[in-house]
Amino acid sequence: MGKIVDFTEAEKNARARDLETERKNFEQEHNGVSKDELEKAMDLISKATGKEHYIGTKRSPQSRVRFAQFLQRNWEFLRCEKYFTGEEKVFLIDVQPNISMHSNAIVDDITKKPANALTIQGLADCLNTSRTKISRVVNALIKKGILAKAVSGDTRDVNQAKDYVLKSY
Repeated sequence: MGKIVDFTEAEKNARARDLETERKNFEQEHNGVSKDELEKAMDLISKATGKEHYIGTKRSPQSRVRFAQFLQRNWEFLRCEKYFTGEEKVFLIDVQPNISMHSNAIVDDITKKPANALTIQGLADCLNTSRTKISRVVNALIKKGILAKAVSGDTRDVNQAKDYVLKSY
């Protein structure tokens, strides 16, 4: 009869080596802090605040990615109420890359300082559509209180600049 080999000890040793490798990798990735130390620190913070916490990193000052967010429940409500026409929804989505982060003005280039506010013709050119269509949609959104029109220059001048701003509530 052949000899039966017991791999139990070999498997234990292999598992121990794997765990040690995982531990070393974790410490290396976390600047020498062990998993146990990290768990103790998190437990202490949770005890002190009464809330569960996680570890995240602070946004880097070098990160210059512009970010806009839609509030899904608001859009759902407006959709259910049939508040916007299809044309108005398309306009609001298409104009997002041109909304200045701090003023909500509709501008030519959000990265430019100072950015130039877009007129109806400027919006039409930017969105690659007709002036008539943009004028109709913008005026409808002004009536609904979504956009506001700012007039700059001499109010008696027919050619005065009109800038448009997305209202915030």
